[in-house]
Amino acid sequence: MLGARLVNISALQHFAFCQRQCALIHLEQVWQENFLTAHGRQLHERVDNGEPETRKGVRYERGVVVSAPQLGLTGKLDLLEHHKASYQYIPVEYKRGKPKVNDIDKVQLCAQALCIEEMLAIEVKLGTLWYWQTRKRIEIELDTNLRMQTKDLIAQVQQLFINGRTPSPTIGKHCKACSLSEICQPELTHHDASNRYIQALFNTEGE
Repeated sequence: MLGARLVNISALQHFAFCQRQCALIHLEQVWQENFLTAHGRQLHERVDNGEPETRKGVRYERGVVVSAPQLGLTGKLDLLEHHKASYQYIPVEYKRGKPKVNDIDKVQLCAQALCIEEMLAIEVKLGTLWYWQTRKRIEIELDTNLRMQTKDLIAQVQQLFINGRTPSPTIGKHCKACSLSEICQPELTHHDASNRYIQALFNTEGE
């Protein structure tokens, strides 16, 4: 991945939610907030802006910036725990909602761990997800399958960046929760027949 554009860890979440949303945010630099994104941002700001501290042999560092050129990733961790006695580093990712049915939160957490491993030349075996809605802290084992899933998603997002093209919209339930729906306008774009009209004109002229 050296020489390629680094993928922001947050892009993995956006890509899994909607490839078009990922391209609008990370390729076209478009952003607009709604209640959900504003609430999530406020939660992360409270976590990231906390002071470092050490309690019972554990060092807590907040808002840790990571960069892994070999892997092609960069980003910021909400919280990084350093357990000094066992020399373990455990990334902690805070989420505003509740555990998802898919693995994208686990993948994002694993991506953070992979960055730590490249930067510190250590193995990170565990990560933690903390959900605001349920007030639950869930330990995640960063096993081989999750690592493969994470690297595959990183490659897909990297390819999107290389192609440099924003995908056409795919209308679905996810559109209702998307803060970019007014900008994306998936229904208008989906029903826009102008491209097909122009293509038909050229095809007719060539006959």
